[in-house]
Amino acid sequence: MYLALYRKYRPNDFDKVVGQEHITRTLRNQIKNDQIGHAYLFCGSRGTGKTSTAKVFARAVNCLSPRDGSPCGECEVCKALKQNNAIDIMEIDAASNNGVEEIRELRDKVKYPPTVGRFKVYIIDEVHMLTTSAFNALLKTLEEPPAHALFILATTEVHKLPATILSRVLRFDFKLIPTDTIAKLITKVLASSEIKAEPEAVNLIAYSGQGSVRDALSIADMCASFANNDIKYSDVVEVLGISDSDTIYKLGSSILNQDVAGFFKQFEAIVKAGKNLLVIASDLTKFYRDLLVLKTCGVKFVEYSDAMLEKM
Repeated sequence: MYLALYRKYRPNDFDKVVGQEHITRTLRNQIKNDQIGHAYLFCGSRGTGKTSTAKVFARAVNCLSPRDGSPCGECEVCKALKQNNAIDIMEIDAASNNGVEEIRELRDKVKYPPTVGRFKVYIIDEVHMLTTSAFNALLKTLEEPPAHALFILATTEVHKLPATILSRVLRFDFKLIPTDTIAKLITKVLASSEIKAEPEAVNLIAYSGQGSVRDALSIADMCASFANNDIKYSDVVEVLGISDSDTIYKLGSSILNQDVAGFFKQFEAIVKAGKNLLVIASDLTKFYRDLLVLKTCGVKFVEYSDAMLEKM
């Protein structure tokens, strides 16, 4: 079975977690200094590495000989925790297990010690989906868990968590990943998978990810399939249903020049090409925004080809 790129290249140590050095450095130091907390909160936008970091951390705290705070991947505990049936790392989807009964069941299971490692780690994803009663049932366990239990809560909507939960966890905020960082990662991933891609295509994929590594890799996956592993800029444009920068430039210029006939000519071509008009509106808004930024702040704040920058 084909394995999606974002799954195939999921980080297995802290070195491979991109764009979150402020978090991975802290977690490494906690492991090296044996100052591991009992409850953590990982919050931030989707695809920024929350669950991946939680899994790496869960293995690292149990590793017999961690390397610079990361799991070695070679000791018997690391090998055991890599198995799909490992029960010392429990992943719970709060979106589908959000009731008080599920949390009470979890609370009863917490007292059982780990089978191979030092800690039994509970990763609760989308924790903001828990009901008020479920949060109340979780409170006491978070406050005074058994010495062998470690909780990692992950959420994209931290504002929905009660203050009583926030006061009992160590909070880490995951940032959106910069476009250039995502572009470097995509280039490396595609090369490892023997997939060719134009630099302009990679930059567009990275930008379209909007700070999410997972979203960008998913787009790259679709583009690779569409282009038969030789991705051109036009392929990305076609897959995403957007218009290329030249089309948007002509459309925007027609409006600025009050060229009604020219505008409708461009617009008709876009409609016949089956483009999503909401996406076109968004692209046009971005074009005008970038013109203002270019005029005010200079080239370093916008991302276009040299030829397009000259036109703009």
